[in-house]
Amino acid sequence: MAELKIICMSDVQSEPVDWLWEPYIPRGAITLIQGDGGQGKTTISLAIAAAITKGDALPGCDDTSPANVIVQNAEDSYSRTIKPKLQQFDADTDRIFSIDENDDPLCYQDQRIEDIIVQKNASLFILDPLQAFFGKANMNAANSVRPIMKQLGTIAEKTDCSILLVGHLHKAGGKHQYRGLGSIDIFAAARSVLTVGSTEVNENIRAMVHNKSNLAPLGPSQAFGLDPDSGFCWMGEYDITIDELLNGEKCNKPENQFAKAQMFVENILKSGPMAATEIFQKAEDNGISDTTLNRAKKALGVISIKVNGRWFWELPVDLEYTEVYEDYQGSQDIQGCHSAAMATLTILPHQENMVV
Repeated sequence: MAELKIICMSDVQSEPVDWLWEPYIPRGAITLIQGDGGQGKTTISLAIAAAITKGDALPGCDDTSPANVIVQNAEDSYSRTIKPKLQQFDADTDRIFSIDENDDPLCYQDQRIEDIIVQKNASLFILDPLQAFFGKANMNAANSVRPIMKQLGTIAEKTDCSILLVGHLHKAGGKHQYRGLGSIDIFAAARSVLTVGSTEVNENIRAMVHNKSNLAPLGPSQAFGLDPDSGFCWMGEYDITIDELLNGEKCNKPENQFAKAQMFVENILKSGPMAATEIFQKAEDNGISDTTLNRAKKALGVISIKVNGRWFWELPVDLEYTEVYEDYQGSQDIQGCHSAAMATLTILPHQENMVV
């Protein structure tokens, strides 16, 4: 029989929560990101990994110091899929490592998980998909899953590494807690759970919903683009619930930040061009960030025009070129000035981070 050891709460030292990405991914704990196939859960996990290697800010956070990442993927080719995606995100691939499984497949009980975290001082360890690393254990049985998740959580806490498990959803309905593959103990062991899926508004726009958090209030849902041409991009906060996401309900409310920004740009330019500085000021007054505004501009194909040293925005027209006329002296925009002399113009390509 084990010796009785008692812990008194007055002897326990309280510690603040440390974050890799607040409030979505805590350090020293397990985070679960899940979704149906093809919805972007692997892509978004690699986008997070790339940002960590460069110290780039994730939505709602500031820049940090660059850190090392472990990416363990059992479904995709490292040479044909994983590295090309990381290169698309401009990741520092010198900071990304994997355990060679050619001779010995990895499982959660494997000492190599802790060893590589310690050796590379990794801040993030991605295991994708989670069901590939249970070995001979039954991922649907609580008595098998519980000790495995406890051990994994202990490694995360011991090394202060964020462990991100990437999981699939099953097709059956029901409460969101029970939609992930495997035992409910996987969901229970995760301190934070993120679910990705389609918004039903646009086939290229997805959402990430924060549907469980034991360490902080839930963070706002985040939209991201998966455009075949332009690739992945963060699109700002998005007003969608976990039930709307899982049930495929159309969510196109005016308060969705990206949709709100698009409607704002369309409405403000429907009567004609307007000075960019005035548009940015009006957007700020309406609670729309510069980043979201520029993404809406790009999505709508808005044209940037320089007239007498000032930049104007104009909605696109079905012409090979747009004639722009000089504004009246002292006017704040060029609406209603088509009787003035033609001005010299410059039309710029639509760059993602253009602020003009």
